[in-house]
Amino acid sequence: MSLVPLGKRPSSSAKSRNAAFLPTTRADMEARGWDQLDILIVTGDAYVDHPAFGPVLIARFLEGRGFKVGIIAQPKWDSPADLCRMGAPRLYVGIAAGNLDSMLNKLTAQKKTRGEDQYSPGGDTGHRPNRASIVYSNLVRQGMPGTPIVLGGIEASLRRIAHYDYWEDKVRRSILLDAKADLLVFGMGERPAWEIARRMDAGESIDALVDVRGTAHVKQNRRSWEPLLAEKSRFTTDGKLLVLPSYEDVLKSKEAFAKMSRLFQYETNPHNGRPLLQPHGDQAVYFNPPALPLSEGEMDGLYDLPFTRLPHPSYTDVIPAFETVKHSIVTMRGCFGGCTFCSITEHEGRVIQSRSEDSILREIRQLRRMDGFKGVLSDLGGPTANMYKMTCKDEKTESACRKLSCVHPGICENLVTDHAPLVQLMKKVREADGIKKVYIASGVRYDLAERSPEFIRELAKHHTGGQLSVAPEHSNNNVLEKMKKPPIASYERFAQAFCKASEEAGKDQYLVPYFITGHPGSTLTDTIELALYLKRQNLRPRQIQDFIPTPMSMAATMYYTGIDPLTMTPVYTARDLREKRMMKALLFWWDPQHWPLARDALSKAGRRDLIGRAPHCLVPPEYGVQHGFGMARPAGASPRAGMPQAGGNRWGAARPSKGRGK
Repeated sequence: MSLVPLGKRPSSSAKSRNAAFLPTTRADMEARGWDQLDILIVTGDAYVDHPAFGPVLIARFLEGRGFKVGIIAQPKWDSPADLCRMGAPRLYVGIAAGNLDSMLNKLTAQKKTRGEDQYSPGGDTGHRPNRASIVYSNLVRQGMPGTPIVLGGIEASLRRIAHYDYWEDKVRRSILLDAKADLLVFGMGERPAWEIARRMDAGESIDALVDVRGTAHVKQNRRSWEPLLAEKSRFTTDGKLLVLPSYEDVLKSKEAFAKMSRLFQYETNPHNGRPLLQPHGDQAVYFNPPALPLSEGEMDGLYDLPFTRLPHPSYTDVIPAFETVKHSIVTMRGCFGGCTFCSITEHEGRVIQSRSEDSILREIRQLRRMDGFKGVLSDLGGPTANMYKMTCKDEKTESACRKLSCVHPGICENLVTDHAPLVQLMKKVREADGIKKVYIASGVRYDLAERSPEFIRELAKHHTGGQLSVAPEHSNNNVLEKMKKPPIASYERFAQAFCKASEEAGKDQYLVPYFITGHPGSTLTDTIELALYLKRQNLRPRQIQDFIPTPMSMAATMYYTGIDPLTMTPVYTARDLREKRMMKALLFWWDPQHWPLARDALSKAGRRDLIGRAPHCLVPPEYGVQHGFGMARPAGASPRAGMPQAGGNRWGAARPSKGRGK
């Protein structure tokens, strides 16, 4: 169900309910005595007034700095009317597709439409258009001619340079050009959004804002950008503007695409990243260096904003994503893991930005006052639960570093991996008034956890509800190298330590390991080895991630080009959708519904020796068909005859899990 339709006036009781939320209608504006908004935020997600919803966080942040901010969630896109219901804002319209890229939100790895949109009421699909950032920008230009448009959110971040689009199977140009917006904010947008608003409020035009960190703008012709090639930048010590291979170059050359990807990745440290320029024909997109990370006090300020932590009262259906996070606490943002398949680093950055204990405990007191809260925190974490307050040993080293990961190929000697602040926080949170149980459902980086036996003991004894999600992703170390994940031995050591800690705590607990199939570098043979590994460990995964090349990730570059951009060497990638399905079927070695496709995979790989009933085999032969070493199904035999029964050891759970680890 959508928000109050255009022109419909809410009752007085509805007005009082709406007062705690940002305005969504003209009536809400009038109730505040406003004739015009300063800033309008448009989002492809439902309006949930919670800090986990990025566009809403930006809206509340700007409101907290004195601006009149309204929000329009999931507007109809058949005409501009719904989006324009509060009129043109005085300063600008901020547009975001939502918490997910709109194409990833809609389509699976097999390019099929998803059955649910977790960011929409009732999980219903069809509430947002494909390429929502572009569609919403077009609507603003139609309905509010001349109003400045600022793109933001993860869709804009991950599509800011020329990029490979998996769902179209083509290279697309920067989304800034396709949306025809005035500015694009990339990364976490608090600083740039505020600077844009502040400077425009002081009288500067949007065209003058060409030097805001964390933003990109378009140079409209060669006369405007070619002279920049000789200019020095005030942001960096070497004073050089880095020119990326042009859109035309990466369109016709996969080597140029891989080079672009590598060059871009090394300029993501906000302390030393250079400004970038990428030509697109006569135009060029100019990227200022990334915005500086937030301090602890600034992070605390975000979560002190007056969020209701509720969906807008006009919704009658539940919003699944809200149900997941409503009783959770975010402790930090960012990730220095550098996994090639993950988009967190590209959007949130490598610098860990953590909140103080006091801020987290204040939010817990707010949660205690919420209806329906029964003292159970569903999660205490962030992108990675155990990176809280981890940082480089000194600012000078961090400012100069250009490494893409602090933990690969090994943990950097300059990284402070002390878990003591997190362990102390865990103790304080579970001892807070009104708290009965605190779970850690965010991903645990097990190579870091190995360094803190105390953290593992606390995790097992107090913060695991029978299952803990972790993500070894694969067993083959060559594949893990392409993922920039630690060797499987690291996972095994963590699993043993967690098992021991659970036993010492008198608890029967399981790890729920997650795996990716079809990742660049992984062959059908590698996947068979992984399936055999799972069977040896009696691991029966319920959720397998079929690799999706998300825009701008290093793994997407490998998928499209067949080149590892860091080494410029060839890398195998499964591009055929059926081959990808076969890989996934192999990891469901225990599930009869996947046996036919798994048999096809084994036959294709020349491993028919693994089809049979012997202990070393992965799947039984097809019933009624002789395979020489197999046998026809006896009359009345169970289709699972000879297969292990449902269950799990301490490295694999027999029950499904809701979340996914890192």
